[in-house]
Amino acid sequence: MSKESRKKSSNPASYGHALGNRAATAAKKVAKKTAKPTTTKPAKKTTAKPAAKAAKAVTSKPSAAKPAAKAKPAKTAAPATAAAGLAEGAKAPAFKLPRDGGGTVSLADYAGKKLVLFFYPKANTPGCTKEAIDFTRLTQDFAAAGTAVLGVSADSVKAQDNFRDKHDLAVPLISDETHEMLEAYGAWGEKSLYGRKFLGIIRSTVLIGADGRVAKVWRNVKVDGHADAVLAAAREL
Repeated sequence: MSKESRKKSSNPASYGHALGNRAATAAKKVAKKTAKPTTTKPAKKTTAKPAAKAAKAVTSKPSAAKPAAKAKPAKTAAPATAAAGLAEGAKAPAFKLPRDGGGTVSLADYAGKKLVLFFYPKANTPGCTKEAIDFTRLTQDFAAAGTAVLGVSADSVKAQDNFRDKHDLAVPLISDETHEMLEAYGAWGEKSLYGRKFLGIIRSTVLIGADGRVAKVWRNVKVDGHADAVLAAAREL
């Protein structure tokens, strides 16, 4: 060891000074490292979707408006019949219509006489045939009671001729194809068959007195014994 070294080592102050310098140098190095600016990576650019696309995603397709339901036409009511107005004691509605064999028949032809009008649905059907035969059978009895008898349906005159000839009917048969008389006497209206409703002739009979007024009305007639019941009423009138 040299003298100078011995001097330095033997001098504690100089040794401390050297240690201090070393520490300061180390601190400066650390400070330089920590002083370097940290570079941060730029954030990824987030490109917002165009407003139009966003709106498209949010807005749903407009639903096509359903056309308003068509109002169902009101059901046509059955033609008003005179059933309610043709009460007993009411004046008998006038009529003038063609009959079997040609010519016409009117209410005026029987002025001052009692008159029976029996309305039947259709010529040559079982019930109508029996009814017409029953009134024919009692023709003389009705005449004795001062009462005339007329059959009425919507059949044509030709059909009435066939009906008369086929069953040897002795009562005049009126053809009311327009239903005017049938409606006036309440013999045309709504009927039902096997659950099906339709318009047609309601089997009816009207007894008119010598004064031209309705004496008695039968609706929805049951054929059996009916002609005899009408004769009894005509005799009492």
